Amino acid sequence: MTTTPSPSANGDTVRRAGSSGIGAGRPGFLWAAPAAVFFGLFAIVPLIMVAVLSFASWDGLSAPEFAGLDNWKTLLDDPVMIKSLWLSVLLTVLGVTVQTPLSILLGVWAAGHQRNRAVLSAIYFVPMLLSVAAVSVLWRAVLDPNLGVPAQATWLFGDGNLFGTQATAIGVLVFVSTWQFTPLHTLIYQGAARAVPQVLYQAAQIDGAGTLRQFFHITLPQLRNSIITSMILMVVGGLTTFDTVLILTQGGPGSDTTISAYYMYQKAFKSFDYGAASTIALLLVLVSTVISLIVVRLSGYDKMRGTMEGL
Repeated sequence: MTTTPSPSANGDTVRRAGSSGIGAGRPGFLWAAPAAVFFGLFAIVPLIMVAVLSFASWDGLSAPEFAGLDNWKTLLDDPVMIKSLWLSVLLTVLGVTVQTPLSILLGVWAAGHQRNRAVLSAIYFVPMLLSVAAVSVLWRAVLDPNLGVPAQATWLFGDGNLFGTQATAIGVLVFVSTWQFTPLHTLIYQGAARAVPQVLYQAAQIDGAGTLRQFFHITLPQLRNSIITSMILMVVGGLTTFDTVLILTQGGPGSDTTISAYYMYQKAFKSFDYGAASTIALLLVLVSTVISLIVVRLSGYDKMRGTMEGL
């Protein structure tokens, strides 16, 4: 004998609790436990240790001694430290400004069906396979003022020493970072562009919208969440850049490319002042977090509106 659900007063069928499947099969906390433990051991614990060392004086050999706010006062009065913060922000802003539009255009193009698109995309994504150190060594050799390309094309590069002035050295850093990391952000936009419903473009074509209008009124709005995610990655990566500066410019000429991460390295491994280095590290964490929160808040990304909204 079969039973049928009893109708409700308004004619709707009353379903048994849980029959809708909402929440069924949802993984419990144990599924996240390994990742939580890993994150705690290799992120939270080191961050706490750095925070503690920022209030101590330590040369790496003897026992740390409590120094209160001395490290913070010293760094805030250090002109090199202030300059390094502004350089870090400058490199980050330049990186975001250059990489974002370039990544969007390449990502949207790579999501299409052009001829030889797959082959060209595979070649373009090669820099993603190389480490930052390998890329920096490569471009250091290519741009060497004595044996590199600038030395052979003085009509274009002047004396050939692109590392001799602050402007050209910063330009080299921005160029190398763009060359290596733009493919990563392009990949983000490529996946997001492929997820845009084709019905939107079909409706726009019926209304007579051209390719340019479709890009600005359909593609870009649908890429909104991906743009914010990409920008946050760029901001955090830009403020913590180290390998590129270490290999390409060593903070020179003088201290003109000494960004905060490189200054932290100098304090820790050249001056053996691990208290000051920890203070710089904690300051970078705070600045990166604040900027990321501002970007998320101003963009409304925290509301996580779906790209399918309105369909």
